Amino acid sequence: MRQEGVRTFKARLREELKDPEFRRQYEEERQALQLAIKIAALREEKGLSQQELAKRMGTSQQAISRIESGQYEGFTLKTLEKIAEATGMKVKIDFVAASCEVRL
Repeated sequence: MRQEGVRTFKARLREELKDPEFRRQYEEERQALQLAIKIAALREEKGLSQQELAKRMGTSQQAISRIESGQYEGFTLKTLEKIAEATGMKVKIDFVAASCEVRL
């Protein structure tokens, strides 16, 4: 039960998202995390360990761990293509309409 005067996380986030700079940073972080989750899920779907994916890509397990952490900021098309090739996939890039709405 919610106590009077105590704000929930979602209520606080809704308030913070009214600030354009906060919203921009939030969206960047959200996209990075979504990409990291997709990469980790793809690797697991293919039955690969981080070490096996790293070997196929010619990199280290630590690099894969950083990529999957959600904190990695060095994504390039080349990196994504290496991940795709190592997992038997292809990269698909799409442009979508910018949205001002963040669903909570």
